[in-house]
Formats: sequence, structure tokens, C-alpha cells
Amino acid sequence: MTVRLYRWPAAAKFGKRVPKEKFYDQGTVTAAVREKFVSEVQRVTWAYKLAETTVNLTGNAEVPEIQVFHIEAKGNDVPDPVLMAIDRAIPFPIIFEIHRGRDQANSVRMVAAHKYFGGSAAKLSSYFTTDWMPANSDRQVLPSAINLPTLYTALLAPLTPVFARAGENMSEIAERLNTLQKLEREITALERKLRNEPQLNRKIELRRALKTKQAELEQQR
Repeated sequence: MTVRLYRWPAAAKFGKRVPKEKFYDQGTVTAAVREKFVSEVQRVTWAYKLAETTVNLTGNAEVPEIQVFHIEAKGNDVPDPVLMAIDRAIPFPIIFEIHRGRDQANSVRMVAAHKYFGGSAAKLSSYFTTDWMPANSDRQVLPSAINLPTLYTALLAPLTPVFARAGENMSEIAERLNTLQKLEREITALERKLRNEPQLNRKIELRRALKTKQAELEQQR
């Protein structure tokens, strides 16, 4: 599935440059991540703020607003630990656009992690991303949504490696992805054991367990 860039609403434009020090001066950011900010990031811009006051969609405790950050890379890309540091510093879900190159060679990718709140700090899934696209690519309008949580799901779900099921929210998709990854690891381990097992009766047991896990995997996709 090809995901295009979005044409963010003009009413939601924020356009505030954020000093990198705001993120890597925090005590939780390691020296290695601070170095990545310095060496890999040219500029961070808080580009758009999708909120009830800007897009006329109500939020909830999980998705009160959605932020769009533009990051200009010094080189070919910006690594996930940098995105994670920004995500942890901002108490709202974030959609990132990473820009690289100049002029006609400028390209961009959209990337985000599912951010959910539990306990004292936000929790993040792995990062999902589009391919690199020319920065002047045609952009699509935002997906139709009845509120900010459904908009968040509509923005983020197409980036994930699974298709969203009818009525499934982003938390449910992320949970299903975690289950898929766990099953894939278990299947890999069973396949390795099966290759190395010399006893026939044990091989039969392993094949049965493997088929069960493979069936579970298909159900989750």
C-alpha cells in the first residue's frame, strides 16, 4: 500500500522552530543521543497542531491533540533515538516528516510511533515509516474522521505492516502488531529446534506446535 504525504490544514499551521537543546538537555537523554542531535539534525520545526481549535475535531485523554514535526536532516536521515527523545519530551502524539537534501534532490518521509499513556511516562511502539518521496509530491487531504482519536488511527495505521480491521483503533492495532512479532519470534525458535532435533517423536511434537503458531499468526494478520 502506497502512502502519500498529507496536505496539513492551513488553520493548523504552528510553524515554531524548537531549539535542539530543548530535547537533548533533558537528564533522560544520553550523551550518545545528544551527539546524534548535533551531528544528524539541522533544524526541528513544530509545524502543525491538530486540535479542536484548529481542525474542529474533539480529542480525549489519549489523543488530546496531534502534533506534526518537520525535521531537517544534515545527512541522509535522522535515527529513531532522536525521534524517541522528541516524542518523550512532547506529551502529545506526533507525526514526523523528515526532510533531506536540497532543491530538486529534496526528499521526505513520514514516520511515527504509536504513543500511548500509562503510568508516569508515555510508551512508544516501534517506528513506522513511508518510503522516501520527492518533497514536491502531490499531497492528499486528511482522512475523514469524527474526532482526533479516529484521525490519529487513520494517519498512523497505513504506516504499519498490517491492514487495520473495521472499527480497530490504534491501540488495538499496536497490540496486534506486538502479538504478531511475538509469534514470529516463537515460530523462528520452533523452526530452529525442529532442524536440530534428532528424535522422531520430538520432531512430530515440534511440527504440531509450529503449525499451531503459524495458524495463530495468520489469524492476527
